[in-house]
Amino acid sequence: LQLVESGGGLVQPGGSLRLSCATSGSTLEEYATGWHRQAPGKEREAVACISSSGRSTNYADSVRGRFTMSRDTAKNVVYLQMNNLRPEDTAVYYCNAKDWQAEYWGQGTQVTVSS
Repeated sequence: LQLVESGGGLVQPGGSLRLSCATSGSTLEEYATGWHRQAPGKEREAVACISSSGRSTNYADSVRGRFTMSRDTAKNVVYLQMNNLRPEDTAVYYCNAKDWQAEYWGQGTQVTVSS
């Protein structure tokens, strides 16, 4: 399974971005997928995840109500809609997929929130 993120960039506080994670090599229904982020000098943290069935979505407390994760199984793409961005959301954002055998990561996309 290959994962390729896109959509990062520079945005002002209060702005929005939508990240995309294109997957290839398998179908999304086989994997639980998630978004993680890593800020400079900090450990990588989970931001949001969707179960393999797509019926369950969970969010970190720091982003709940501002971020929305979704997926398009026909296109095999996972999204992270980020609204009301804050400077503390600045990080490299990584897409992740896992099943009972393995865990896969994308290369990451930089999100910078600054005025």
